[in-house]
This record gives sequence, structure tokens and C-alpha cells, in this order.
Amino acid sequence: MIQSKFITKRNDILAEKLINNLKKRFFDAYYVQNKEDALKKAVEIIQNTDVVAWGGSSSVVETGLIDYLIKNKYNVINRDTAKNPEERLELLRKSLLSDVYLMGTNALSKDGQLVNIDCIGNRTAALMFGPKKVIVIAGMNKISNDLDEAINRARKFAAPVNMQRISEKNTRETPCCKTGECFDCLSKDSICSHIVVTRLCNPQYRIKIILVNDNLGF
Repeated sequence: MIQSKFITKRNDILAEKLINNLKKRFFDAYYVQNKEDALKKAVEIIQNTDVVAWGGSSSVVETGLIDYLIKNKYNVINRDTAKNPEERLELLRKSLLSDVYLMGTNALSKDGQLVNIDCIGNRTAALMFGPKKVIVIAGMNKISNDLDEAINRARKFAAPVNMQRISEKNTRETPCCKTGECFDCLSKDSICSHIVVTRLCNPQYRIKIILVNDNLGF
């Protein structure tokens, strides 16, 4: 409990600086203490009339936000309802025209830059253009000292862990699935097709970042 107290204090100090840096880069940015508060903040941003879609994100799932939207009958584009790969791909395309897109981030540098890695690019595409608003939910475990460290985290930690997660449902043939380490592979199953750094939010304030004083996702 003592350690938790001082980690919380450290996170509060770090988050204040990070929120300021994000705002300098024209992101809307918020800091909340836990998953429950992250859920409340996201629901404040989402309007009842919005069409909401999301990318693969353990962070968003862990807040309970997707379950909340479905339970409360929001107008959602849920790719998991697809009956086949073709229908799933069509839902991913429709998601790019949603009012609100939900996602996590693979890493976030202390100076306020997002780093994300994607397979077919649906998540990174939505981050860059398409949906009217993007809500990014990020735990403090995603924070890296600088951009180089953020890219390294995304490639060497987040990508291998996500590959192992995905492979539980659909077997993937990549070195990281077997070893947990990145080999900079050229496998057809690799999820490291697109590496995107978002250094400024343009249009301004379109991307809403909810920073959570908790460990979320990978």
C-alpha cells in the first residue's frame, strides 16, 4: 500500500506535465485516477446520437466502455458481430466514417507524441483521418521517456504481446509468437505493417486522450 501511494504521487506529477505537453500539440487531454473515471469521462464525450466504432484495444475493453455502449443501446459498429471475414472488413471500412472512434495507444512519449503499430491499418487510419472524434484511452504504463523509447516500446514489447494475444484465437506464424521478442520479421502474419507517430493533432482537438492512473493494456 505504501508503494502504491508513492506510485500514485509520481504518476500525478508526471501526468500534469504530460497533459500540458499534449495540449501544446493541440490534443484534448484529461487525467483520471482509475478505470471507472475513464469510463465516465468517455461517456461525457460521446453523444447519444453518435455512431461509435473501435479498434482492437485491451485498454478500452478493460474500462468497460464497450460493454456499456452495447448495454445502453448506443449506435455502434461492432466488428465482432461479423459472420465472416468479408463482412468484418466491410465493418472496418464503415468505422472510418463513424462519429467517434475508440482506441488505445501502443506508447506515448513524455513530450506528447503517440506511437501506434497496426496490421492492415484500420486503427491507424482512423486515428489519422475519418471519424469526427477519436478517443484514446491510455494507462500510465504506456508512458515512455522520449520518442525513440516510445517506438521501441511499441515494437519490442507491445507488438509481441499483442501477437501472442491474437494468436490465442487465430494461430499466427511469427517469431514473436514463439519467443515474445521482436525479430523485425517479414512474416505474412506480422502486425507491424504500419508504424505511425502522431506528433500533432490536426484538426485541432479532434483526438481526445484520457490518461488513466492505472496499468491498462499492453
